[in-house]
Amino acid sequence: MYLKIAMFAYFVVLFLTLRDVRIFKRTGYRSYRRGALKGLAASTMILIGAIIVGTNINLGLLIVFIGLYINRKGEREHVFTDASTLDRFLGKTDYVKKSTD
Repeated sequence: MYLKIAMFAYFVVLFLTLRDVRIFKRTGYRSYRRGALKGLAASTMILIGAIIVGTNINLGLLIVFIGLYINRKGEREHVFTDASTLDRFLGKTDYVKKSTD
């Protein structure tokens, strides 16, 4: 059961990281780049915690929770104005990065 909880946390953080990458690529906002980098560090920590859960449940879950703490994102720019819930969930932004031709 605890392994399922740890793996669920891993996949949620990984999904949010990929969403931040998509928003960064569309808008170019640095806060989403920082969020994606934090997500990579947090997902690595959570995966290590999920591996440790098999041998020591308390230590493994502690590492998972530390990874979730690392994943905190902070202040962000507003990139959604008229987006539906599904569009926000998938990271489809209303703003597109302007090319500098």
